[in-house]
Amino acid sequence: MSAAPDLAGRLQWGLVPAVPVPFRGGELDEAAQRGYARWMAAHPVAGVAVWAHTGRGPHLSAEQRRLVLEIWREALPDRIVVAGARDITMAIEARRGRADAILAFPSAQDPVGYHQRLSRELPVIAFWLYEEAGGVAYDDATLDAILALPGVVGIKMATLDSVMTYQRVAALVARHPGKLLITGEDRFLGYSILLGARAALVGMGAALPDLQVDLLRARAEEDWERFVRLSALCDGFAQATFIPPMEGYVRRMLWAAAADGALPGDACDDPWGPALPDGERAAVELAVRDARAARA
Repeated sequence: MSAAPDLAGRLQWGLVPAVPVPFRGGELDEAAQRGYARWMAAHPVAGVAVWAHTGRGPHLSAEQRRLVLEIWREALPDRIVVAGARDITMAIEARRGRADAILAFPSAQDPVGYHQRLSRELPVIAFWLYEEAGGVAYDDATLDAILALPGVVGIKMATLDSVMTYQRVAALVARHPGKLLITGEDRFLGYSILLGARAALVGMGAALPDLQVDLLRARAEEDWERFVRLSALCDGFAQATFIPPMEGYVRRMLWAAAADGALPGDACDDPWGPALPDGERAAVELAVRDARAARA
């Protein structure tokens, strides 16, 4: 029997931060990574996603991936750990490292068979990623076939800015009872939840996770006044972190995590990201302070 329905139930109304990996001087900072995992474990998150786009999974060595997964698994023994995978090798690594599920990087080659093969290792979350970041624009027939697979939990949407695409896929997911629409839409998080998402797997959750947990709870409880207020705070934070150059968001989220007390200030390297303009770090740190102050 597939473990996907049980996992969908555990994920419902939960936040799963897609966590970045702290580097210092081009090397993975293991001490900072362990401290970050302990910090996140003290927050009411449903789990974390490692090796995802935010976590630079395809760029890490197999040993680095093993270490990152091991650290998060130890820190969150009773919560969900999702591991990004772009092939069966990474899926096997995830299973051996005791991940609970796979986030399937998009594939244009036999996408239905690809998701089916991955689901033989662990339950799978499909991934709609905007094309500029390496995503694939799955058509409706392909999405229907993927979501019909017993081992597929649901789909994480990360269109970046295409509300029309999100609306179309949300309507399609609604035709698959038991499958979960998971938002990865940092720039319109609140609206994406209103359109039917019942969980969030977002890079923005790498910092200020309690704010985003509360947003999901407000929706579940239909506390609309609180939901609108928290949605505005999340939007303000995203507007300082998810901006061009878009690949810079990983470094910005490391800066945000440091400003939130999760990481040392000098363990915020992203070896694969672009150089960012002077002053951006101060803007990110201000956004974190403003969000915290607004909640006080």
